[in-house]
Amino acid sequence: MFMGTGITFLDLNDFPDSPDVEENGATFTENADIKACAIARHTRRHALADDSGLVVDVLDGAPGVHSARYAGVGASDRQNLNLLLDNLKNHGGADRKARFECVLSLSDPQGQVAHFSGSVSGFIIDASRGDNGFGYDPVFVPEGHRQTFAEMSPREKDRLSHRGQALALLERSLTRSPPSS
Repeated sequence: MFMGTGITFLDLNDFPDSPDVEENGATFTENADIKACAIARHTRRHALADDSGLVVDVLDGAPGVHSARYAGVGASDRQNLNLLLDNLKNHGGADRKARFECVLSLSDPQGQVAHFSGSVSGFIIDASRGDNGFGYDPVFVPEGHRQTFAEMSPREKDRLSHRGQALALLERSLTRSPPSS
């Protein structure tokens, strides 16, 4: 996505002494901020972090910020997905509305943060379809589509997805005014 922009990204492998940062926020924004600010302070460089997940209103917003550990710490994508389907087994129609949300936080070393977010609405189907993607992709069908995210090509999913939307906003911001570190 950032090819040809002149923007270079490093990752945590370039900073092996970086601290493990606990995601203990109550919202996607809080979790992304916690990670971005901690790494920016540690590296003394701008740091980008994200938090994202699936929100199902009939489940009071679950899995939400716990999407990656919905079935418990260390649970697999399959275990998380199976728990979601089990919790929705007595719900149909409008109760299966869901959305993926993503917040990217870009922090400078002093803790000033810019946010870039994306959201895609859709619904949860009864059984997995498709081999692409990860997590809840095999049961999530975006509004206006018939395929799950896992049935779409990576390019098509990136164009529609919550993370793709947030990254597009970030790219526009960075190409207009890149950070100095």
